[in-house]
Amino acid sequence: MSRAFVFPGQGAQTIGMGRALAEAYPAAKAVFDEVDDALGEKLSRLIWEGEQDELTLTANAQPALMATSIAALRALGAEGVDVSAAAYVAGHSLGEYSALCAAGALSLGDTARLLRLRGAAMQQAVPVGVGAMAALLGLDFDAATAVASEAAQGEVCQAANDNDPAQVVVSGHKGAVERALEIAKAKGAKRAILLPVSAPFHCALMQPAADAMAAALAEVAILAPTVPLVANVRAEAVSDPDLIRALLVEQVTGSVRWRESVLWMVAQGVDTFWEIGAGKALSGMIRRIAKEAECRAVGTPQDVLAATA
Repeated sequence: MSRAFVFPGQGAQTIGMGRALAEAYPAAKAVFDEVDDALGEKLSRLIWEGEQDELTLTANAQPALMATSIAALRALGAEGVDVSAAAYVAGHSLGEYSALCAAGALSLGDTARLLRLRGAAMQQAVPVGVGAMAALLGLDFDAATAVASEAAQGEVCQAANDNDPAQVVVSGHKGAVERALEIAKAKGAKRAILLPVSAPFHCALMQPAADAMAAALAEVAILAPTVPLVANVRAEAVSDPDLIRALLVEQVTGSVRWRESVLWMVAQGVDTFWEIGAGKALSGMIRRIAKEAECRAVGTPQDVLAATA
């Protein structure tokens, strides 16, 4: 068996996530404490007792999801399974930072601060209402890219997330994305729906956020990960710290090549994927990409015990 640890992205956040882990495992509680200290605020209180709308704000959701993932990983560690049990790590968008923290390339404090900045910069890059994202269901990546190109008409419209064989997300100017909905339906999409997001992630409109991340990442120590990272924008393994730094900047405006990343790992012999943190969205995608793969979500103490039994 060859295993990969994968880490969820935005959308998986829920009030209360990680609390049972923190109550059951001192090592998990220490993660939330360290993230609180790094940010100079009680993010853990928001995660466990706050309002969903506030948690969903990009600047909160990104470090919160990372903290929950690393808490789950530390709980696994307390039961004798650490990141060295994986052949690769990978994460969906912000989950890539969780993966790098898990593999020791970024410190926990730096990861929390980077994600707080990343979330705020992505939110501020485009005024509310100017951009949008939409999921095109039933079209493959090439078809969705063609739809985005046709819809652009001088504005930005890009295929942002290649999630699985029948789900591609497009991102860009609101008018262009709305045109993409109609074009996609005409080209045979089963469904085409606007997503409830606060900004158009992973497209050229995010360039101001990419610039902000380039400046921030230049000041942060990045080590070679102990387990290779399958990078979003490359869909293959990387370990060189300077390349990882560059790809994290490129990732802000580039496509999340999740489908290709999973296929690449399967081609390297990975047959088991553990989704570390909140939710089960990645497991669903992986099952649609590689039907023979075994998937396990690890986000609660019960999940940890079942995984390490």
